[in-house]
Amino acid sequence: MWLKYGVTCDGELKNIEEVSRGKTQLTCLYCGGQLTAKKGKVKEHHFSHTTETCKPVNQRIKTKAFPRLPLYDNFNIQLKGEELEQLKILWKEYGAFNYPITKDLINFQWVLKKLMRSRDGNYQFTDLGKIPVGALSLNLFNQVQEPLMLEELAKLEKSANLAQAASLSSLPEKLADLQIYRAQLRRILLNSLYFLEIKADGQLFYKIGITTRQIEERIAEIQRDLKQHYSNVIVNLLGLWQHRGNVELYFKHRYKAFNYPIGSLTEYFKFADVKSVLNDLFEMEAKELSGAELGVMQCDHWRLNKSLPLPC
Repeated sequence: MWLKYGVTCDGELKNIEEVSRGKTQLTCLYCGGQLTAKKGKVKEHHFSHTTETCKPVNQRIKTKAFPRLPLYDNFNIQLKGEELEQLKILWKEYGAFNYPITKDLINFQWVLKKLMRSRDGNYQFTDLGKIPVGALSLNLFNQVQEPLMLEELAKLEKSANLAQAASLSSLPEKLADLQIYRAQLRRILLNSLYFLEIKADGQLFYKIGITTRQIEERIAEIQRDLKQHYSNVIVNLLGLWQHRGNVELYFKHRYKAFNYPIGSLTEYFKFADVKSVLNDLFEMEAKELSGAELGVMQCDHWRLNKSLPLPC
């Protein structure tokens, strides 16, 4: 886990992908120190302190405790490597065919509690348990993830409110955690998910992606990218889903066996039968923003009450 957000002098949050590599004019939310954008080819892109890393950030890097969206970019459900491999084996041999799984086949208790449910003395995969193996539909994935995201938001707001009420010295850190989480949530809510059909020099493949721009502008950009690899490119929009930026990475996880990289372009897929994929996408319910999500969407900053120093 790394620091992915810095703040401008106007109080606007900037993601690491929105800035150029090198020293920036951004400062750390936790200490106010200047930040440098680290955007190499080995480590994840992140901000580091231009001078010495502050204690709050250093602690969060060590403990991987930066606030993050549940089930957004990691689908292993906190399983250790050995547990994850056992789960994959169970799914391949039993779950995918809906065969009953007896308790003696499962030798890690945490999975029994969270990822399996008992039925007639045997066990079956829960919706949560299907996520690591990419077996959960996109619609059900949303139903699992969205409540977890809102629960985390409420938890961070409560923690900051309690720190404020008790005048705790940890209040600035609690507020910084909340602001970073809200920025991540706002980022995915602002994005629309798109699915494209691409015909290029006699080949047929597909692209998943997200955008905050007009889809026509994004398609024109994709055509320019593909023209570096193909002479004749036709792009058709098959679907567009507003406020569904949360789905893109799970789609890539679920359909990774069909990934079709083109040079450095990695969001392309080839499907022998795309109908089931389209059904998966179109079965997603239209996103209706909750009151909490509307609040996040309408405000770049946040405040727990009018006494906080960073108004919208």
